Amino acid sequence: MNVRPAPARFSTDTLSIDAAAEVERIVAALRAQLRAMKKRGLVLGLSGGIDSSVSLALATRAVGARNVFGLFMPENDSDPESLRLGRLVAQTFGVDAAVEDIGPALKAMGCYDRRDAFIRELVPEYGPGWASKIVIANALEADGYNISSLVVQDPQGRQQKLRMPPSVYLGIVAATNMKQRTRKQMEYYHADRLNFAVIGTPNRLEYDQGFFVKNGDGAADVKPIAHLYKSQVYALAAHLGVPEEIRRRPPTTDTYSLEQTQEEFYFSLPYDRMDLCLYGLNNGVAAAEVAAAAGLTEVQVERVWADIAAKRKATRYLHMEPQLVDKVAELAG
Repeated sequence: MNVRPAPARFSTDTLSIDAAAEVERIVAALRAQLRAMKKRGLVLGLSGGIDSSVSLALATRAVGARNVFGLFMPENDSDPESLRLGRLVAQTFGVDAAVEDIGPALKAMGCYDRRDAFIRELVPEYGPGWASKIVIANALEADGYNISSLVVQDPQGRQQKLRMPPSVYLGIVAATNMKQRTRKQMEYYHADRLNFAVIGTPNRLEYDQGFFVKNGDGAADVKPIAHLYKSQVYALAAHLGVPEEIRRRPPTTDTYSLEQTQEEFYFSLPYDRMDLCLYGLNNGVAAAEVAAAAGLTEVQVERVWADIAAKRKATRYLHMEPQLVDKVAELAG
């Protein structure tokens, strides 16, 4: 990664990169990876977010717009704005794309009914006209733990926040993960018919912290921005000409029926401050320097670092290959 020499004092400038050089490096890597896989193009899902938009732009640089295929995959809880912005980025880069509404498939598999049944264990009246999301505790709070809560909203707009027993939390997450896995199934269908490879779109923050579903949005043939901090992805977006409207959009999950930011669902801090904390931890920067750059106290930085370590431990299995009793030597390497 073409990170510019660090300034004398740790700051947001520490994460600055030569965007043009980094684009060329990623493009060269994508071309080499596709040659090795004997694939002639790339497929990806377009969410209207910054990561998929940058990945699309990189793909078109690597293989040309004619060899890139985009998918819009809304479902019953999706924000219509995601589809509009996804179409905008496809049009901007001249890529063919198709809508695959996965809502009927999810309904047939019981995704929504299964989720709602677990919610009704806490809120018996939950049903049509209600909405929900999961939020995480703030990592900056004293003695903070990675405790998730359920937020529900009734048809009159009244909200309540409830602690969940593990069985309810796991049940809601298991049902919701059907969404990411169904989307990936559609991506691989189109990849197979076109002899293309599938792009995964996690940035470094998401990849490091396990913010993906195994065999869902975590499944891919190439992950071109997994080494880039989120703020660096934004730098590439500006260089590549990703529409400003997409660059201004706050990062969202677009997974639950209530509007939900990535910050309240998983990271506890805005991405720019999380980037600084993660970079500082990865590179041995003193907590005092990170605190000054991120507008936090040293104690808060230490809590964020503890939260990062806890998430790494909890999600390590997401990065693991299937475990074998014996390695198959002929396929190793």
